[in-house]
Amino acid sequence: MRKQWHSNKIFLGTASLILLFIVLFTSGSRTAPKNDSLPDYASRLFDDSRVHTIDIQIDDWKAFVKNASNEEYVSCTVEIDGETFSHIGLRAKGNNSLHLTESYGLSRYSLKLEFDQFRDGGNYYGLDKLSLDASFQDNSYLKTYMTYDMMNFMGVPTPLCSYVWVTVNGEDWGLFLAIEEPEEAFARRNFGLDHGMLYKPDYRSLNDENADIALKYIDDNPDSYPGIFDNAKFTVGSDDQSRLIEALKTLSTGEDLETAINTDEVLRYFTVQVFVMNWDSYIGYTGHNYFLYEKDGILSILPWDYNLAFGTYALGMTNPIKDPTLLINYPVNTPAEGEVMLNRPLYHNLMQNGTYFTQYHEYFDLFLTDYFENGRFEEKLRQTEALIAPYVQNDPTAFCSYEDHRLAVDTLEQVCLLRAESIRGQLEGTIPSTLREQAEHPSVKVDASHIRLEELGDFDDLESAKERQNTALEAIPPTE
Repeated sequence: MRKQWHSNKIFLGTASLILLFIVLFTSGSRTAPKNDSLPDYASRLFDDSRVHTIDIQIDDWKAFVKNASNEEYVSCTVEIDGETFSHIGLRAKGNNSLHLTESYGLSRYSLKLEFDQFRDGGNYYGLDKLSLDASFQDNSYLKTYMTYDMMNFMGVPTPLCSYVWVTVNGEDWGLFLAIEEPEEAFARRNFGLDHGMLYKPDYRSLNDENADIALKYIDDNPDSYPGIFDNAKFTVGSDDQSRLIEALKTLSTGEDLETAINTDEVLRYFTVQVFVMNWDSYIGYTGHNYFLYEKDGILSILPWDYNLAFGTYALGMTNPIKDPTLLINYPVNTPAEGEVMLNRPLYHNLMQNGTYFTQYHEYFDLFLTDYFENGRFEEKLRQTEALIAPYVQNDPTAFCSYEDHRLAVDTLEQVCLLRAESIRGQLEGTIPSTLREQAEHPSVKVDASHIRLEELGDFDDLESAKERQNTALEAIPPTE
């Protein structure tokens, strides 16, 4: 086992060096990159060592905010780090976050900027689309950023991200997280010019069975998988549909999984996914918030959307867990209730295989040793906190006060360190690692009773943010 663990460690170290090379040595122009070049946007907007600037220039910002829930694109001009780009598509984004922002009478929406929405071939140094994440219910401003850092550390193809100070028509709007949207540029950067297909599976209604977004095999009819094929990022042909359905069929059997699943990469994804306790996800109540990549009949799952991670998702759950000790000790071998696990074959069927189950534990061992127990996590968290602190302090549309932000950062640090301590105990057998075992031994846990997960972001913050955001909205002038 140690020999296999050592080889995994070498592999991950190599993967990290490759990703670092991509970020540091990209070159190109303001046009889409050539086939033999790396995207220049990686070392420009997504240089995360500094806070960037984006000014959105739009005729009537108040009208845009009023109609944001329609999620319709409008044309605007954006200035990114002093460079102007015209005829850019702008719309609000989100699901629960969008509807709650509207229902609370707020104006700080997460946004999408699409460079080729109104101009064929439009791009930002090769990038076709980015998101501006508003840190909804994330007083730390760090949940998504740190989760992506964890995924990247584990060698999972992960969207690039960096912090940006957003202004609208020259007036301050706030600190957002710019995120590379997984579309054409993302696929080229991670998988090359000869990349495969990319999907963002999503449910029609939470009341539906949604077997397709759970990645369950239904039958051979592509019409049975609207949650996948209707959400394809590229044009889908019948061959693409057949390959994906065949992969799901193989997955459903639990046999020969390596012929249909990039098992190594998927295990690394689930290591982080389980660590961050995100139930607004594939292994959670909703079953969505992931990207699916298919190439030559092999499937991978890719990370997306973590503002409700670290135990802070409760929307729609019948009996949401709010006890921080239960959450922080949530078992790594059964990271959801049995009914959910049985309906999540990409996790469940991998864990039924002894080899993959062992490899999953080895990746957790590596993750804890090299990311948490050597201080990397704390250093990254505190460096980033220091970088964004003056911007958070002056954020006119923030969902929380600066003091609450600092408290949230401290809480996030404690949650992660206690979670790492618990999982180390689960790997070593001193803490139960399944729901059944934890029910039988309820006192054998890391004590987290002093943690208040509400400090990471709660509905009370939305109530108090309304006046602040309305004041900022009134200060935005129309374009001249």
